[in-house]
Formats: sequence, C-alpha cells, structure tokens
Amino acid sequence: MNSALWVSKTGLAAQDLRMTTISNNLANVSTVGFKKDRAVFEDLFYQVQRQPGTQADELNQVPSGIQVGTGVRINGTQKEFTEGSFETTSNQLDVAIAGQGFFQIESPDGEVLYTRNGQLQLNSESLIVNGNGLPLLQNIAVPENTTKIAIGTDGTVTAVVAGDAAPVELGQILTVNFVNPAGLEALGGNLYRATAASGEAIEGVPGEDALGELQQFTVEGSNVSVVDEMVSMIAVQRAYEMNAKVVSAADEMLRFINQNI
Repeated sequence: MNSALWVSKTGLAAQDLRMTTISNNLANVSTVGFKKDRAVFEDLFYQVQRQPGTQADELNQVPSGIQVGTGVRINGTQKEFTEGSFETTSNQLDVAIAGQGFFQIESPDGEVLYTRNGQLQLNSESLIVNGNGLPLLQNIAVPENTTKIAIGTDGTVTAVVAGDAAPVELGQILTVNFVNPAGLEALGGNLYRATAASGEAIEGVPGEDALGELQQFTVEGSNVSVVDEMVSMIAVQRAYEMNAKVVSAADEMLRFINQNI
C-alpha cells in the first residue's frame, strides 16, 4: 500500500480542523471580548530505515540516514489573549480592561468563572450581572433611585442616589490574572474556567501588579483580524488542494501497478 495515501489523509484532516478554527474566529469577529484561536501542528513519528550516523564502512559514517515521516496532526488550539480594539459607548455599565486581567463571574453552582466581556447589566434584584444574568463575584448591588453609576480605573463603584448629596460607594470590582491564560478552558458564553494548565487565579486591584485598569463607557472588541483570517483561509485551501492532489497521484500510481502487473 502506498504510504503517501495515509500521509496526505492526515494532512487533509489537519487542514480541515484548521479551517474550522478560522471559521470560528471569523464568526466571532463582532463578539465582545472574544479571543481568537490558532491551530498548532506537529509532525507524526518517523519510520527510521537507516539511522543517521550509521557506519558506512570502517572509516566513514552516513551523514543523514533515511527517515520517512508519517504525517501531521493538530497538537492543540491556542487562545491568543492580545487586546482587541476598544469602542466607546454611552452605557454606564460597559467596562473594558485596558491590559491584562479577567472579570470574575459566579456561576449558579458557586463556581468562579472568568471573562473579558465587560458588557454588564442590572438584574431584577439590582445586582450587576453579565449578559447571561450571572453576577460578578463581588455581588455589587445598586440602590433604588440611582441616577448615575461611576466605575473608577481601580474598580471602585460609586452611585449618585436621588436625594443624597454625596456619591455612595457600592463596592470594588477586582480582576484576576493567570500565569498561562492560554491554558484556560473555554466554555462558550464568553466564559472561561481555570485548569491545571492555566494555574490558580491571582486576584488584585485593577491597575496594580500588572493588572490592567478599568475603562468605563468602553467595550473591548474581538481581537480577530478579518484580513489575517482571510489570508490564512486561502493558505488552508491551497494546502488542502495539494494534499488532495497527492491522494489522486498516489491512486494513479496504484492503478498503474494494478493494471500492468
């Protein structure tokens, strides 16, 4: 059996998965706080038919040997946590992290999840929540008759309440960082979960200890570049076509042997 068939088959499968990754990036080009993925390739094991450095005779060694590759596979998909573009809004609960860090979200079962999406809202209990109704870990509640909410660069949340001359401090939004953010588990809904690969969450005040400051009236867009993804998509198409041509060529070789021997 022609081994080129199986090698090119692994190439087709790898390029197909890479195209899936690119399509997901493009689909989320307008998703606030989305971080793009990239596919990481690695070659498969080699069939060593002659070891490099083998003695050719008593005095000479073979310089390179014979090593035949068996294909390629996707080793992983990696999140790239570079900053997206910032957009100014008129919503006082829109907050972006200018730099490193994640907001902490409390799930219904009490687990702490993490997000870069700062499109916050109020629920029926006047708690500050995300778009899915999950509250910030700090459980900040906004009083009734609040006319204005201010969020400082250090996460301090204050409110102007009708009838009160001075602003009322409601709490402070703390952010976290990870040794390896790429190791976070993506859950969908703009949420991530810590894993052994990401390390433990390191909590701090925004603007301190390498954590980014908060910017009110701002949202962080996706870090997907449409141009880059389109170029990558063309490269994937061409690589897929070349692997398909190898399958066709290997099939022609086998057909020739079958018909002439």
